[in-house]
Amino acid sequence: MHRRSLLATLATLPIAPAALAQNWAPERPVRLVVPYSAGGSTDVTARLVAQALGERLGQPVVIENRPGAGGNIAAEHVAHSAPDGYTLLIATSSVIATNQALYRNLPFDAVRDFAPITQIAFVPNLLVVHPDVPARSLAELIALAKSRPGQLNYGSAGSGTSQHLAGALFAAQAGVQVVHVPYRGGAPAVTDLIAGKIQMIMSPLVEVIAHVQAGRLRPLGVTTRRRSPLLPEVPTIAEAMPGFEITLWNGLLAPAGTPPAIVARLATEAAGVLRTPEMQRKLAEQGSEPVGSTPEEFAAFIRTEIPKWTEIVRISGATAD
Repeated sequence: MHRRSLLATLATLPIAPAALAQNWAPERPVRLVVPYSAGGSTDVTARLVAQALGERLGQPVVIENRPGAGGNIAAEHVAHSAPDGYTLLIATSSVIATNQALYRNLPFDAVRDFAPITQIAFVPNLLVVHPDVPARSLAELIALAKSRPGQLNYGSAGSGTSQHLAGALFAAQAGVQVVHVPYRGGAPAVTDLIAGKIQMIMSPLVEVIAHVQAGRLRPLGVTTRRRSPLLPEVPTIAEAMPGFEITLWNGLLAPAGTPPAIVARLATEAAGVLRTPEMQRKLAEQGSEPVGSTPEEFAAFIRTEIPKWTEIVRISGATAD
């Protein structure tokens, strides 16, 4: 083939992601929007990833907390931001998957309005109660709730969040009446639980494990299919209620229309962060399982998660308050 023809042919070939990743570098700080208040599990993970990602990008990744409406305020803000790589969302299964079923008129579309970058991790929830609650097992908690219908309260990080959905699913499957108390983030809900203002919560493990270890909260079950390596003595909820499973996740999204070169660079660096032994250790200390998928893998995963969580919402009977 003639050299000029060869060059013309090569020019029409798709650019490999690794090559795309070399073509963009931020010239100012990048904002990472967190849909919940500071101190919660999503915020903790976001800050871990932001610091390491900023070092790789050569610009700070600054956390911006925008809690409210079950995470929808933050998601709408990012969806409508300029697609230039400078505004990102740390998305959760609650915001991207369950809210599609819980809210009738969302101001964003979870698939159409975002460009997936990478899935960060899978996250377990832990059912904990205040020590004054006279229940030392899930069976005892169910019996207590049945003897006191409508008298036990469970907190959540907000309507439509994983804690809300997990609590509603638990109530539906156990056949008990418990009252949902939504907060503007997981941290204030845990604070009120420790103070005895509510009786229980199904919280991301990272938000409560220190309180469990200090004896301020009592663990009764994990929501995942397998027991947590951090608390191997705590049973899964499914051991007492077969079929119960709530596996959460989080990941990075950019506004739809973000150029492929920007998405590729962000994905390459974020996945690199998640592959480091230090980050894997830190996430494991929270009970989380690192992922670091490609944009294409994360996009496919989201498309399968939305119908799955829609069915969980239907079974639980949960609605956005």
